[in-house]
Amino acid sequence: MIPTAHVIAGSEATGGAGIQVDLKTFHQRGVYGMGTLTCIVSFDPKQGFNHRFVPVDPQVIADQIEAAQGAFPKVDTLKIGMLGTPETIDVVASALAAHRYRSIVVDPVLVCKTDEASPAQMTDRALREKIVPQATIVTPNLFEAGVLAGGQTIESVADLADAARQIATLGPQYVLAKGGVELPGDEAVDVLWDGNDIHVLSVPKVGQERIHGAGCTLAAAIAAEVAKGTDVLSAAEIAKNLVTAGIHNRLHSAAPFATVWQKAYESSPHHS
Repeated sequence: MIPTAHVIAGSEATGGAGIQVDLKTFHQRGVYGMGTLTCIVSFDPKQGFNHRFVPVDPQVIADQIEAAQGAFPKVDTLKIGMLGTPETIDVVASALAAHRYRSIVVDPVLVCKTDEASPAQMTDRALREKIVPQATIVTPNLFEAGVLAGGQTIESVADLADAARQIATLGPQYVLAKGGVELPGDEAVDVLWDGNDIHVLSVPKVGQERIHGAGCTLAAAIAAEVAKGTDVLSAAEIAKNLVTAGIHNRLHSAAPFATVWQKAYESSPHHS
């Protein structure tokens, strides 16, 4: 039987991030993907990528989850991306408790960028309290890792490892804290905390810019691999190599990341 995975995430119209790239990644990794849409995000590239956010009604989200779960006898791998509102988080948290997924990959998309009290801050707090604790693996970037670790400043690989350990106290079994291009040095370093040890995943940096959609692709690739039975450490290594190859291809193409990462799959030693 073809492995299956379910993604709960927002729509991103360019196809380079969000549920669009999640489902592409599942397909490229040989996994049948089902999707529950949580919100619609529309970017305006002419205005510095300012965006409009439209949430999906919580009952509609619940209905989508039930439809996806009912499509196959057992769907036990889930990837969670952007949720966007406390109401959506409540619906998804209830679904996690009801369906008891074997593997839950959480890409913790935070929406609050300041310390001021706001609805966005309430959303991020709900994500931290209700979703992250139920994760098998959570994959924060440098900013998200600092916030989830309680406002920790991260300036080195040692700091990143400390943040991963701190995030693990919230409940997830594994924490993949991503340093990417933002830490100093020539290597793009991520760290994986497995509950006992820190594993350092390091590759040479490809350029110095953050790539839109790379984090979504990484988490989706991890979900696809664990759906096929791959252990979490190996899944993280495969996903990192895959995204790195996609970024390398992007720098040698005028096309956006969304159209060139497929070449990375074809050239990847783990391609299946």
